[in-house]
Amino acid sequence: MAESPVALLRTHAKHAPWNARGLAAHATALVDAAGLRPTNASARAAPTARAVRFYVASGLLDHPDGTGTGAIYGYRHLLQLLSIKIRQREGQSLEAIKKQMKDLTGDALERKIARSLAPALGSGAHAIAKPDDDAPLRWRRLPVASGIEIHVREDSTAAGDDAMLAMREAVRSALGREDLR
Repeated sequence: MAESPVALLRTHAKHAPWNARGLAAHATALVDAAGLRPTNASARAAPTARAVRFYVASGLLDHPDGTGTGAIYGYRHLLQLLSIKIRQREGQSLEAIKKQMKDLTGDALERKIARSLAPALGSGAHAIAKPDDDAPLRWRRLPVASGIEIHVREDSTAAGDDAMLAMREAVRSALGREDLR
């Protein structure tokens, strides 16, 4: 029996806590893997640590635990950031998003995000595929930067082009180096 999109989304809570850069990278990977196409340039931009801090200052994201470089973000912050990026890609302004988010409870926010990301969540990218013991293992290699590669077994559900590219962008974002793009 297939898991619900909400249950699949909740599996991402185990990756918490994040710093601002890690939170931005995780949200970017999920939104990109879902194939949500942006409607404008601001929606196309992947969130950065700086954007996360801006969203906190603007009241779009809850304040993190801790301050400065020690600030820690949890699952609720991930849901909020995903909501912002999804709605931006739908063409909504930050002001409109802020008004809508004010009225959403945690459960409603989670269900809404899960519905939007269902294609990426249902892809099984979070699951580990069991290899056929008789078949030779084949791997896909994806260069990230000089000296950095991602290796994904071809029989894995995460070996699709969209998932591979999302992983590369998430690693680049986590490294925080614009010169890698």
